[in-house]
Amino acid sequence: MLEGALTSGLPQLLHAVLLIVGALLPVVNPPGNVPVFLSLTRGCDEATRRDLALRIALYSFVLLLGSMLFGSVVLRLFNLSLAALQVAGGAVLCALGWQLLHYEPPTGDTVPDPHHAREVAVARAFYPLTLPVSVDAGVISVAITLGAHHGGTVKHELVQLTAAVIGATIIAVSLYLAYRYSGHVSRWLGNRATEVVLRLSALLVLSIGVQIVWNGVKLLIGELQAV
Repeated sequence: MLEGALTSGLPQLLHAVLLIVGALLPVVNPPGNVPVFLSLTRGCDEATRRDLALRIALYSFVLLLGSMLFGSVVLRLFNLSLAALQVAGGAVLCALGWQLLHYEPPTGDTVPDPHHAREVAVARAFYPLTLPVSVDAGVISVAITLGAHHGGTVKHELVQLTAAVIGATIIAVSLYLAYRYSGHVSRWLGNRATEVVLRLSALLVLSIGVQIVWNGVKLLIGELQAV
């Protein structure tokens, strides 16, 4: 009987996982975050970047899963809306994009101290490398929306919970792989090409932040018009 129940729930589980991954992975965009990751871990060795990749993947998993399972509850608890989250989170992303856009690397032939670079990078593991570089307000709002639809049966709830765990795991693993091998990408591109890609990525981050803010503002305007 248990095997039959599991088999009958597999198509529903697969559909839920594909929905979560399909909605979140393009927004997270792990390869697009690599230039920003390289910039914020300048001077770090491969071992440090590998450790950071694992930390960021774990933090991202917790953020994504928590947003899908408890995000709507937290928003209701503090009487917040998705629009307010988008405006605040988008503003933080704009600030980061602006900072990266005007970032000037150290001049000269000074080699960064690996120990100091590791300390600085580890301190950035959660903010800003995980939030908002890897998981920004747009990602969190999508995750909350995906987790806001609850069914009336225990079977459906179990399927949604399992799908959330699997989906968050897939996203976290993709982030780990992108950051884990970011050093290879940097060496392949070279310093000049990496700098160009970083500037373009910073502009993209700034643009995404502005778009998230605008989406939130439009929702807030709609709420005002509805009053």
